Amino acid sequence: MKFRPCIDIHNGKVKQIVGGSLRDDGMVSMTDAAGMGDTMPETDRPVAGISSAQENFVSDQDGAFFGEMYRDLNLPGGHIILLNPAGTEEYEKDIEQAKLAFSAYPGGLMIGGGITAENAESFLDMGATHVIVTSYVFKNGRVDMKRLEKLRSAVGKDRLVLDLSCRKRDSLYFIVTDRWQKFTDVPLTVETLDMFSEYASEFLIHAVDVEGKARGIEEDVASLLGGWGKIPVTYAGGVGSFEDLRRLKELGRDRLDVTIGSALSIFGGSMELAEVVRYISDEAE
Repeated sequence: MKFRPCIDIHNGKVKQIVGGSLRDDGMVSMTDAAGMGDTMPETDRPVAGISSAQENFVSDQDGAFFGEMYRDLNLPGGHIILLNPAGTEEYEKDIEQAKLAFSAYPGGLMIGGGITAENAESFLDMGATHVIVTSYVFKNGRVDMKRLEKLRSAVGKDRLVLDLSCRKRDSLYFIVTDRWQKFTDVPLTVETLDMFSEYASEFLIHAVDVEGKARGIEEDVASLLGGWGKIPVTYAGGVGSFEDLRRLKELGRDRLDVTIGSALSIFGGSMELAEVVRYISDEAE
């Protein structure tokens, strides 16, 4: 297991949110905010400027601060996630923060959010080691193979990370798109992982129902991913203690990397980053 740092950017600020609370219509579902379930319709919604979310933490520091921190701790392979809809003024503010992070940590960070085959190269030129993509490769809830192949051709398999973040519905986990707001018809299964692994060098998978809650990992997701293990996979969602890390290592069969957000002290949580890095390093020996 390796620790993968994160820089989540929303409305031009580095912050941590409850993953299932993100809304592009400017409204936060109070049901989601209370952790009681998903009320988001599965139909398309128009983008209405600033998106909203239940915030766990909003930093006074910029992207450069976190990039420099991760560089000094020698933590490569981190993820910058842009949480506003592409094409909005707020998305452009997110990009400016990402540029600051890239400048502070050259060669150390990936980026996801609003990336397509047409603009992916510009993010690599900006300083990203890889691009992270979900929504672009889905259309009407199904995989668009032409887009997937076009994306692989544009950046190469070695620089492509697919975000297969998922939410539970009817006892199965389905991949979700559009910043985790829309269910696809594609379940997260071994067969799905096999298919997508032909196009990407690794996966990033948020267990969205527990993302940002720091109340424990989604054990079924961790077990599924750990039992697969054919390419690198980073798990995100729910880690709130060192016991959660131990459990993730066990269920993931030591095949999964991990990213932690809201539970870290740098984002207002109780887990010290240096202690997390040391714990994971000691466990790897």
